[in-house]
Amino acid sequence: LKHKAPDYEKLFLLFKKLEFNRLLKALPAAPEKEINSAVKVMPLEDNLRKKEILEQIRKLGELVFLIAQEESKVYFSAGGDSAEFYSLVLNDKELRAVFSDPKIKKISHNLKEARIFLSQNDIELGGLYFDTMLSAYLLEPSLPSFDLVELAYKYLERRYQPGRVRPEQALDIIIRISPVLKNKIEENSLNNLLYELEIPLIDALSDMQASGVKIDVQALAILSRELQIRLTQLVQEIYTLNSGQEFNLNSPKQLANVLFERLKLPVVKKTKTGFSTDEEVLRKLSKKHGLPLLLLEYRQLTKLKSTYIDSLPLLISPQTKRIHAVFDQAGTETGRLSSNNPNLQNIPARGEIARNIRKAFIAEENNLLISADYSQIELRVLAHFSGDEALMRAFGEDRDIHKWTASLIFGVEESLVTDEMRETAKRINFGIVYGMGSFGLAKDLEISVDKAQEFIDNYFLRYPKVNKFIEGQIALAKDAGFVKTILGRRRYLPEINNKNSSLRGFAERQAVNSPIQGSAADLIKLAMVNIHQALAGMK
Repeated sequence: LKHKAPDYEKLFLLFKKLEFNRLLKALPAAPEKEINSAVKVMPLEDNLRKKEILEQIRKLGELVFLIAQEESKVYFSAGGDSAEFYSLVLNDKELRAVFSDPKIKKISHNLKEARIFLSQNDIELGGLYFDTMLSAYLLEPSLPSFDLVELAYKYLERRYQPGRVRPEQALDIIIRISPVLKNKIEENSLNNLLYELEIPLIDALSDMQASGVKIDVQALAILSRELQIRLTQLVQEIYTLNSGQEFNLNSPKQLANVLFERLKLPVVKKTKTGFSTDEEVLRKLSKKHGLPLLLLEYRQLTKLKSTYIDSLPLLISPQTKRIHAVFDQAGTETGRLSSNNPNLQNIPARGEIARNIRKAFIAEENNLLISADYSQIELRVLAHFSGDEALMRAFGEDRDIHKWTASLIFGVEESLVTDEMRETAKRINFGIVYGMGSFGLAKDLEISVDKAQEFIDNYFLRYPKVNKFIEGQIALAKDAGFVKTILGRRRYLPEINNKNSSLRGFAERQAVNSPIQGSAADLIKLAMVNIHQALAGMK
């Protein structure tokens, strides 16, 4: 019964297994005697010794490094069996030459951020070769994070406290996990994906991030004033429909009281805290009363104004006068890129206001903005994977795929397809890609489940090989535990055989969607690499 300290190593493993992330952060740091005895950092202040070490790196043809941005120092190893690490100030002339040398292979964690930081210090980073973050991402895209603390635990079974890893410790982790990750990349047939797609993409993304994009601040300011006038009108119109009584439009509780108590509109959906007033509810209620429709417009305009019109100018760099979004290569499980601060991939596109927001993204004087995209890429990938003759013929003859699908489903000539028919077919086309069933389609189209199932049955009757592809993907995932994209990117689906039907159903939809969405992402990334290299060759 004697009180003693807990076994922190066992606690660490238990908390990791149970994903108790808050408790993990509360654990004290692991004892450092092992790493302290293994790692010695030697500042290369002696010019003769520095030349010897850098020459050793040149002969080896490889540099494993880590940049300590706060210190403006570079930590690196000379390779071989030596456990000695070295540090140099960032602006060292001879080190700069090593960094820019394309013949010396560069190995680090998150090479994109390293390349951007170095470029900001007028240092070119050439010879990009191996990135431990991207390698871990390709091997297991569902990891909670790809930082060195997570990777040290996963591949080395070593415990480090998040936020307390010293540069030499971080470098030690990179050196230890690099050979492990290289072997696993090869074992899983991911060499081409890493070395021919993801690593070359670093150049394109880091240049995009560093270049940024210019916006027309004046145009957004005018748009903001126009929207504010409309919002003020909307508020008054809403109060008028509420017998002139004012209430807080942004309060779900007060809004529910107005809709269901004062106006006596039917309750559509309940939540734990009361009656729901979400978008789906307001759309249904708008058929019975004018106030919900005005509320929908108010919410839409408020979101556009606060999220984009008023926020984008605040993100402009005072130095470059541009917005510099961060592009994340390891942000999604499907392989798609993501961006943040701001999310440039989520700029609205539909409606006049959305178009005006997009018009505010402009080119510098004497420059051009070029738009390049693949037409219906995900449906083309579906046609490729399924081998369905009718779907392939539609693309081969350059038809309007949604109109073509509508003519097949509704059994009419393409010339007789109405806009409503085409919209239904479009929803079904994309619904099938995302693994949508009759219930989801019924909700999306606001029709009965039986009618939705009839549409799906007609779709598969016209595109029979698409149905076989879907069934085959689910069977493949259940057998192998993962599915693959056109370039071999893997998506692991641990819940595919779960007894819980909800979890299993979600995994089955992912088994269908991931190869399609992931393949589209692979092809877009490949196009980005090729375009970036072509533009670089024109300079």
